Amino acid sequence: MAAVESASTFTPAPEADKTADGAPPAAYGPTSRTVTSRDRDRASYDRELVHSLLDQSYVCHLGFVRDGAPVVLPTLYARVGERLYVHGSTGSRPLRMAAANPSAAGDGATATDGAAATPDAADPGTASSGDAADTEQSRPGLAVCLTVTHLDGVVLARSAFHHSINYRSVVVHGVAHQVTDPDERTVALDALVNHVVPGRAADCRPGNAKELAATAVLRLDLKEVSAKWRDGGPNDEPEDLGLPHWAGVLPVAPRYGTPIPSDDLDPAIPLPDYLAGG
Repeated sequence: MAAVESASTFTPAPEADKTADGAPPAAYGPTSRTVTSRDRDRASYDRELVHSLLDQSYVCHLGFVRDGAPVVLPTLYARVGERLYVHGSTGSRPLRMAAANPSAAGDGATATDGAAATPDAADPGTASSGDAADTEQSRPGLAVCLTVTHLDGVVLARSAFHHSINYRSVVVHGVAHQVTDPDERTVALDALVNHVVPGRAADCRPGNAKELAATAVLRLDLKEVSAKWRDGGPNDEPEDLGLPHWAGVLPVAPRYGTPIPSDDLDPAIPLPDYLAGG
């Protein structure tokens, strides 16, 4: 179907709410869903810390409820301001659920809170600007919990009970919406590619109409957010300190290997600068 020219309904990712002096608050406000029930000294709502942890990774786990049971899917994400974009397929469970089950939006979500998969969503150019806006407002969102975790070390204690891991994590609660506006989809998809490999979006062919129709993007605003971490060595009991067992931390860190060219790559094409640094 040919696309109908229309004005974009895309609005950029929202900025953080401002304080009285016009600056964004330094922290996200804790809520009943983001306050931890234990080890509260390891939790933080610091905005800069949350952004840093999100920007250092690109794989998240997206949790939602399907037929009364929890489902958790690993997928790619990228942060743009106070918004996360999550990669998916137009046939993925979250989008199918949001389309079929308005009540899936969960706490505080209404039919005006989000977007779900529809025929127009698969082909965003088929709706006029007015229709797109109306459709956007009539679609339910999907209540989700998104998590990102960095594993920094394995903690080996003298007792089995006190073995642990050192980690840094972010948990985001909210209502996810499908991105249907063509301009926002371009921003989101470029951000997803560049977040994994900075500079890559400009160094590859953009998606064609068929590929874009099969690709879905969810957006999730950063509102209910918390970070949590553990660092340091084992917390052995005083009476165990004399036991003849090694104790300490086994560091864990991600590492990229040497790029391996495709078997059918033209040998004249050099390694891009954004990969040459390892």
